[in-house]
Amino acid sequence: MATRLRPRLESLVDHLLGRPATAPATAARRSNPDAVVDCAVYVNGRREPGRPHYADAYARSRRGRGTFVWLGLHDPGPAVMAAVGRTFGLDELTVEQALADGHRPTVQRHGEVTLLVLRTAAYVEHAELTATSEVIDTGDVMVFLGDRFVITVRHGASGALAPVRDDVQRRPAVLAEGPWAVAYAVTGRMVDLYLEVADHLEKDLERVEESVFAPDHRADIQQIYQLKREVVEFKRAVLPLQGPLRDLVTQRDDGPPPGLRRWFVDVEDRLTRAVDRIAGYDDLLNSILQSRLTQLAVDQNNDMRKIAAWAAIAATQTAVAGVYGMNFQHMPELSWKYGYFGALLVMATLAVTLHRLFRRSGWL
Repeated sequence: MATRLRPRLESLVDHLLGRPATAPATAARRSNPDAVVDCAVYVNGRREPGRPHYADAYARSRRGRGTFVWLGLHDPGPAVMAAVGRTFGLDELTVEQALADGHRPTVQRHGEVTLLVLRTAAYVEHAELTATSEVIDTGDVMVFLGDRFVITVRHGASGALAPVRDDVQRRPAVLAEGPWAVAYAVTGRMVDLYLEVADHLEKDLERVEESVFAPDHRADIQQIYQLKREVVEFKRAVLPLQGPLRDLVTQRDDGPPPGLRRWFVDVEDRLTRAVDRIAGYDDLLNSILQSRLTQLAVDQNNDMRKIAAWAAIAATQTAVAGVYGMNFQHMPELSWKYGYFGALLVMATLAVTLHRLFRRSGWL
């Protein structure tokens, strides 16, 4: 009996003294699933040592003031996400949303849990732009915010959150604001990635523009179209975030605490810069594509004029040869011994004269 009561007494003493609970031996041996990138408990903006199991971390966060747990997941499976949902009290619809990818940026409220969906973006390095080049890799990050927890679920290879965790942990004053501090840090990181990708895209656009207006017109229209497709994908990832982020800034209930609103305003300003740059890139690509199409039309027109000029030169030769090929008995110079050479001379004179006229007019 004393053996069974000892763990309960130790837990009660820890609770009264405000110390971390002494985990049972079986719980201490539990390990997080492979989908868990990191799990930590934060008390007053500072991370506690270790990487506990998410269930133990959540139980610890519910026993102390100024405490919350941050659980980071990457491409979790149905079993892992269902277990996480049971532990943190997520409903079935929320769990299903966390398993799917490709969501549109949004802010939703599910009972006591707020869901913030962000799109990730990363620039794919390439030696040269081709008709099948992948320029931008996109994914998504889902941030579930509760009273004592924040869960980040990332889909795709881009948008790793380890730098976000390292950076925000060096700012305990921000983390002391609670789970919304993580939402701010993740949102700010995604917007910074948008600006980085925009910088790389600007260099690609400069190279395409130079190739289009080069004397030899080396740019292939398929390459320009592929770059435009990538920019459109990037645009779909960034532009829809404006509405949800504006709602977070203006929302007074169930939103960020007052101490974080000015930080979200700063993120909104950076997002506006990213949106303006992407919209400008899209317009510039439309102009480049239209210019290349115009160049192709001009080149085709020049080719047609050259074909018409050579056809006119050939037609004069055909006309003279056709007349003297009729074999009528009474024809000019038919009995002249130099008539054959005279006809050739006329044909050559007509050809040279027409060639010079066409060259002078720019047709050849």
